[in-house]
Amino acid sequence: QVQLVESGGGLVQPGGSLRLSCVVSGSIFEINAMDWYRQAPGKERELVASISSGGTTWHANSVKGRFTISRDNGKNTVYLQMDNLKPEDTAVYYCNARVRPTWFSAPVDYWGQGTQVTVSS
Repeated sequence: QVQLVESGGGLVQPGGSLRLSCVVSGSIFEINAMDWYRQAPGKERELVASISSGGTTWHANSVKGRFTISRDNGKNTVYLQMDNLKPEDTAVYYCNARVRPTWFSAPVDYWGQGTQVTVSS
């Protein structure tokens, strides 16, 4: 069994910063890509940022230059540093990790429960 637990969401004023964390625990042989998604009310879930096991990153154009994804492989944790937040960043943010539970397992996508980020004055 693999669990993902996110933390760090909250209410912040426009221009402020938040740092999201997501810890992966349980039966883990290997973690491949780790991603952050978000879903605003009435909208589809969208990919915000992704990081490979080797540290290669990708950020959506809407957050490029403001958000930074990183990971600590020793702690099985992925982070999302969010700076210069805007009201349109308001959403539930979800962590996704592609995990091989055992050496003979194919990778499986696991999701966290989500953390609310609200940007408002």
